[in-house]
Amino acid sequence: MTMKKIKILTLVLFLFSIFTFAQVKPDGLEIIKKVYNRPTGDDQTANLTMTLTDSRGNKRIREIKQLLKENKNIEKKIMFFVSPADVRNTSFMSWSYTKEGKDDDQWIYLPALKRVKRISSDSKSDYFMGSDFTYDDLGDRQPSADNHKFLYMKKLDNEECFVIESKPKEEEYMYSRTITWIIKDKWIGKKKEFYDEDGDLLKILTVKKYKKISEFWIILYSEMKNVQKKHSTEMFLKDVKINTEIQERQFTERMMKRGI
Repeated sequence: MTMKKIKILTLVLFLFSIFTFAQVKPDGLEIIKKVYNRPTGDDQTANLTMTLTDSRGNKRIREIKQLLKENKNIEKKIMFFVSPADVRNTSFMSWSYTKEGKDDDQWIYLPALKRVKRISSDSKSDYFMGSDFTYDDLGDRQPSADNHKFLYMKKLDNEECFVIESKPKEEEYMYSRTITWIIKDKWIGKKKEFYDEDGDLLKILTVKKYKKISEFWIILYSEMKNVQKKHSTEMFLKDVKINTEIQERQFTERMMKRGI
């Protein structure tokens, strides 16, 4: 083979490799959709322990009863605070919609006021009950709300992950971008970094334990750490029960007031 033919063959192989990579490169939006659509059952009940830790290591522990119900168009969640006494009987409810462009509806019931308060869109960036989760974090953000870019593949705790950068389409959104490590084939967000409006790292969400329950991958233990305030919130789910036929009437303002 002549040198000229070798050069031509090398060029063809190089161009083919570029074309092949472009063809098989994962699509960020499709990956995020798989996370968003990961099945978790028609309904779920669980006991949730929320542990808040401040910069000095002081801890506050809150016990919560949580109910979820999902159908094709909407996911409903309600949380009842059981202890300690200063938050007992407080409740929170969130309805997340699959219809593009439709924002979550959220409500909170404060026993001292004896009324249910609707969370306005301006309050979605407020932190929930002193935790490191905003009201917006507790919702179910639609994939279409952001522009998603696949960055690379990387192993995290021996799990092969897609690493996806997401930037909000909304100009005044509370986060300038997020970066998520998503476990391949399980479609669980193993780790997520949140960057503030100035582009600085604000928070890191880490999923520390998950388990297959009734054929569904369920997140059991996660931690949200605010690296700027040096404050963290741990969420630990136990006594998880799936598909117990929870009734729609459980997810109403009346039930928020009534409690469990």
